[in-house]
Amino acid sequence: MGDPKGFLKTARETPPRRPVDVRLTDWREVYEPFAAERAERQAARCMDCGIPFCHQGCPLGNLIPEWNDLVYRSDWAAAADRLHATNNFPEFTGRLCPAPCETACVLGINAEPVTIKQVEVEIIDRAWADGGVLPLPPQALTGHSVAVVGSGPAGLAAAQQLTRAGHQVTVFEADDLPGGLLRYGIPEFKLEKRHLDRRLEQMTAEGTRFSCGVPVTSTAQLDGFSAVVLAGGARVPRDLPTPGRELSGIHQAMEYLPLANRLGPDSPISAAGKHVVILGGGDTGADCLGTSLRQGALSVTQLEIMPRPPKTRAAHQPWPTYPMIYRVASAHEEGGERVYAVSTEEFVGDAGGQVRGLVLTEVVFETGRFTAVAGTRQEIPCELVLLAMGFTGAEQPGLLSDLTVEFDPRGNVARDAGYQTSVPGVFVAGDMGRGQSLIVWAIAEGRSAAASVDQYLRGLDRPELPVAIAPTARPFV
Repeated sequence: MGDPKGFLKTARETPPRRPVDVRLTDWREVYEPFAAERAERQAARCMDCGIPFCHQGCPLGNLIPEWNDLVYRSDWAAAADRLHATNNFPEFTGRLCPAPCETACVLGINAEPVTIKQVEVEIIDRAWADGGVLPLPPQALTGHSVAVVGSGPAGLAAAQQLTRAGHQVTVFEADDLPGGLLRYGIPEFKLEKRHLDRRLEQMTAEGTRFSCGVPVTSTAQLDGFSAVVLAGGARVPRDLPTPGRELSGIHQAMEYLPLANRLGPDSPISAAGKHVVILGGGDTGADCLGTSLRQGALSVTQLEIMPRPPKTRAAHQPWPTYPMIYRVASAHEEGGERVYAVSTEEFVGDAGGQVRGLVLTEVVFETGRFTAVAGTRQEIPCELVLLAMGFTGAEQPGLLSDLTVEFDPRGNVARDAGYQTSVPGVFVAGDMGRGQSLIVWAIAEGRSAAASVDQYLRGLDRPELPVAIAPTARPFV
């Protein structure tokens, strides 16, 4: 542990965000640098709590008290080693994960939890800056080859684990560059792509091959591989079959964000000079909000059908669960309006078939369903509508149907206790098998699936690579 009285002497501190008027003029990450000595003081707040529930909050099983203690003692290199022992990509999770480890922190029972996420990102950023993150190629090759279909966090984690185990891994990616939603779904102001690129350079140096611009749509493309890992994500977006949905100017978030990330100001879908409405109050909606503001939207309204959550834990979401509370992301701080407990009734268009407005009503949740509140119907202006209501499952036409894999009742690819699908030698990891989830679950699944693939290829009685979670594991709720 760190300072045994650190949590009594030091208040929780996180790095300040850059001024809103400054960061809206660029696409750089929003946080200011955080001095090493400040991070060390924050790490010292980690308690000798006996049973570190943060381990259970994080599906990766990150050794949080251990690397907090090492940071407190200024042994940053050893802290990076302990961090990498369970997490292939802490620079991604330290920026993108909502930190269920912190809501499970024992200190958080009656005080502000340890800044686990910030300490994590400080460890890995310092390791990169100091030259401590090096390629770890295998000492020998096994002669087995593995195809990984999809280069998001689950696919990349599986690929790195299997490459380091000595298998020849080829990662197939339909887009022109690897990274999946890390590349084109996450805005630059949340994850600068230099962090992704240098990790991909490390993986390439270790021996992982990347085949980009190659949609894998048939089993014939996978002939000759010893095993296959499906990691294509849950890419089917939830739609809104509402009158007026066919109007121009209504787009899925994953149509809008990738174009903004790829083309910047040249994107054919732009919020510049428009009133924007975002349907959905989650992280994807916040990404759309921050992007719209940077493109120059006249106004942005974010609609959520659920009521506004409380500022503190509700009684039915006790510690150490991840509570649904009112949170202010950096994008919310930058502008826009959030409206809760409303439902979209219809989209209104002009004579040219372009959306010009949205009709909504207030709703209440009664007897298991949302009911409109009489007399609350109103129309708000919008020339751009972004649907950010989550995803419903994997894309079944194409490769999955050609493989004839089975699906579970929720539309995810079914798998056994070892992440293997109904097709021998074909495994699945991440959102494609779990459904829409967090980046830490994707990486944990990629690591665990890799252990099963390695066991399968080498004919082992039990996995030799680390297994983070079982396919049936679920978060604290």
